[in-house]
Amino acid sequence: MWFSWRGLAIYLVWYMVQAVMYAVVPGRIGYGQKTLAGRQLPYQLNGLTCYIITHVAFISAVYYKLIPISIIANNWLGLFVAANMMGYFLTVFAYVKARLFPCHPDDCKFSGSFLYDMFMGVEFNPRLGKLWDFKLFHNGRPGIIAWTLIDISFIFSDLNGNFIIPSTPALLVLLLHTMYVIDFFWHEDWYLRTIDIAHDHFGFYLAWGDTVWLPYMYTMQAQYLYRNQLNLRGDTFGLLELGVLALGLGGYAIFRGSNNQKDTVRHAFNRAAEQDKDVDKELQKHVRIWGRPPTYILAPYRTSDGKSHTSILLTCGYWGLARHMNYLGDMLMATGMGLATQKVVGGGGIVGWWYTVYLIALLVHRVWRCDERCGGKYGAKWKVYREVVRWRILPGVF
Repeated sequence: MWFSWRGLAIYLVWYMVQAVMYAVVPGRIGYGQKTLAGRQLPYQLNGLTCYIITHVAFISAVYYKLIPISIIANNWLGLFVAANMMGYFLTVFAYVKARLFPCHPDDCKFSGSFLYDMFMGVEFNPRLGKLWDFKLFHNGRPGIIAWTLIDISFIFSDLNGNFIIPSTPALLVLLLHTMYVIDFFWHEDWYLRTIDIAHDHFGFYLAWGDTVWLPYMYTMQAQYLYRNQLNLRGDTFGLLELGVLALGLGGYAIFRGSNNQKDTVRHAFNRAAEQDKDVDKELQKHVRIWGRPPTYILAPYRTSDGKSHTSILLTCGYWGLARHMNYLGDMLMATGMGLATQKVVGGGGIVGWWYTVYLIALLVHRVWRCDERCGGKYGAKWKVYREVVRWRILPGVF
C-alpha cells in the first residue's frame, strides 16, 4: 500500500515548517522583472538561510537519534503519495483563486480552455499577503531544499535503514547536487529573472512539478545508487570519477560564468538608467567581459499598461558564442551526475541517466519557447540578435 498516514504526517510537517520559515526568516528583498501589466514585484529572498537551518536541524536530529537518517528513504512511497496530494490540491486551489480572488487581475491569462488553464495556470503571481509568493516558495522550498535532504537520506542509508559510509559515486552525486542547490540560493535573485518566475503562470505545470517532479526525479541518481549499493564495480577513485568531476565542475564554471556576465551588465545598465546617465558610456567605462568592453543590442518593448521599457541583449563573452550558454553548463553538470551511476554493474540504464536526458529535453524546449516569446516581445531587434549570435546552445553545432 503506497499511502501511509505516517508519510502524510511527515510531509505536512515538512511543508508547514518550510512555509512558516519562508514567511518569518529574515532576508533581503529582491525584485522580479516587469510583468506584462508593468508591475515589478518584491520577493523575500531568504532561501539560503532556510536551507542551512533545515539541513542543520535534520543532521542534528539524526545525530541525537531523534530520527533515523533513513526517515525519507524508508517512507519514500508514502511521501510520494502525500506530495502528489499536495500538487493536485495546489493546482485546483490556484485555479479557483485566479477565478475568485486573484492578486493582480490584469496579469491573469485565460486561454478559453479549462484544461490548458488548469495545466499552465491563470494567475501570474499568486500570493498570500505582500511577499508570500507561490512560485518562488514551491520551487525553492518543497522542491530544491528537499533535493539534498533526499540525497542525504538515501546515500547514507543501507537497504535496512542503517547509517553507512557512502560510496564514492554517491558522494560525487551529492557534491554536484549540493553545489547546484547552494548556487541557486546564493544567487536567488537571479532566479527571479528566469522563465519560471518571469513568464510562466502558476498551474499544474509548476504546482505539481515543484512538489512532485522536482524532488522525486532530480534525485534519481541518489535513489539508483541506493538501490544498487551492493552492485558496484569497486569503490576506487579512477578515470570515471575524474570524468564526473571534470564534467560537473566544468559545466558549473560555464553555468555560473555566463550568468555572472549577464548579471554584471544588467546591473550596470539598470544603474546607469536609474541615474539618467549615458548607458553606453557607463558600460564602456566600468564593465569588462573577458577583458573587453561589452557589446550588446538594446531592445525596446512595451508592456500592456502602455509604458515603454528597454532590455539589453548581450553579444559578447559566453553570450556571443551562443544565446543560451548557461544551458550548456547545466547539461554538462547533468551529464556528470549521470556518469556517476555507471559505477553500477551493467551501467546506469534509463534510471541513472534519466535526469540527464530529461534536463536536456527541458532546456532544448525552453530554447524554442524563449525564441517565440522574445520574438514577440522584441520584434525586429530579436531578429537582429539572432543574426549576430547564430547558435542556440552549443557553438558550431546547435
